[in-house]
Amino acid sequence: MGVIKISTVQINSSMEEVESNNDKMNRGLKNRHLQMIALGTAVGTGLFYGSASTISLAGPATALSYLIGGIVIFLIVRMLGEMSVDEPVSGSFSYYATKYWGKFPGFLAGWNYWFLYIFVSMAELSAVSIYVSYWLPDLPQWISALICLVVITLINLITVSAYGEVEFWMALIKISAIIFMIVLGAYLIFTDVRPFPDNFSNLWANGGFFPNGVWGMMISIVPVMFSFGGIELIGITAGEAQNPEKTIPRAIHQVIYRILIFYVGTMLILMTLWPWNQVGLEASPFVQIFDNIGIPAAAHILNFVVLTAAASVYNSAIYSNSRMLYGLAESSNAPKFLAKLSSRKVPVNGILISSAITLIVVALNFFFPGQIFMYLMSIVTGAVVLSWALIVVTHIKFRKHCETVGHETKFPSLFYPIANYICLIFLAGILILMLTIEEMRLAVLIIPLWIAIIFAGYHYRKG
Repeated sequence: MGVIKISTVQINSSMEEVESNNDKMNRGLKNRHLQMIALGTAVGTGLFYGSASTISLAGPATALSYLIGGIVIFLIVRMLGEMSVDEPVSGSFSYYATKYWGKFPGFLAGWNYWFLYIFVSMAELSAVSIYVSYWLPDLPQWISALICLVVITLINLITVSAYGEVEFWMALIKISAIIFMIVLGAYLIFTDVRPFPDNFSNLWANGGFFPNGVWGMMISIVPVMFSFGGIELIGITAGEAQNPEKTIPRAIHQVIYRILIFYVGTMLILMTLWPWNQVGLEASPFVQIFDNIGIPAAAHILNFVVLTAAASVYNSAIYSNSRMLYGLAESSNAPKFLAKLSSRKVPVNGILISSAITLIVVALNFFFPGQIFMYLMSIVTGAVVLSWALIVVTHIKFRKHCETVGHETKFPSLFYPIANYICLIFLAGILILMLTIEEMRLAVLIIPLWIAIIFAGYHYRKG
């Protein structure tokens, strides 16, 4: 689509209109909330349990995989951050895609993201029931899933500040556990209380730093990238963030540095302490460290942490889903009743509908307890890459528009436009790598069908 040149007066008018719309929602999210929201969604159960399978693919080079993936995600989040600071609206990249790319790209971005996080919600709700059953094996899994659903929904219905505060503390538990693990790991490495002599040799022994070659490291980037899924939520919060011009940039910079430290630092600690081919064979890598220093309740501590992690991601998914529906409704890409705000300025209908749909997983847990978590997570994979690609292309359209009208943005992204094309090539490479993994191949193959379904929904809505 061509770019229509408009005057600076029109830009200011548009910005005033956006700000007027956003005044409907309370800006109740503080900087500390934003940081923990992004950290909480990007640091989930994958790090606590899934890191062992990633390490089996790349060995010590897993740390490099996280570093490469983290740099790409940082570039993408900076692109989203530039748009979010310039126009802090609810609906985030769906709004930007509609405005700067076209109606269907905005429709696709919004509904793809909403369905994506509906499945994430279901997966995390299913995970909650699994973790609760560790302590209460006789409690039906559907009951614990239902209790979590009701509690989280009620929290989101109170105020955006209530959501932010609860998410802050749940995310803090996860982050504290990671910091605790890194400190304990460093203690084991630099003191005599060590499982192996000459620990640092574990980084190059047992096949070298690349025990499965460069190809093994490349394959490991696939699950690594999905570990970062959710960090784009920081753009969704822009419409309710206090002083977004300052808090969004600060949160983006601080969050990405901390995530890289947590992921890369954790991997280096784990593979310094143990040969890479022994990490996670008997239990979670975190349990290994706790057990090694004689903490008998290691498994219980980890179960509490991952339970909190799953509930945290579900909490943020309900939040982001309701705000995306609100943004879609505001741009006429969803029924107008989804833009309805309660007296406490939260999109009540979007929250209730997003929550109600996840009731499906409660029913599935009733009929198929413990069997659906991996099925749900496999559905998510292709949608995540599609969502990131839409952000990158939308940013290109946004910057071209700004150049046309002579508008300078407040938080420029890095290395535009080279970074945009590098990120697109990287994401295309992820899809190609996914085709080589049997469990993920279907997720790639159904992307064209998925886009076609949304396209049909767009034309039905338009008609």
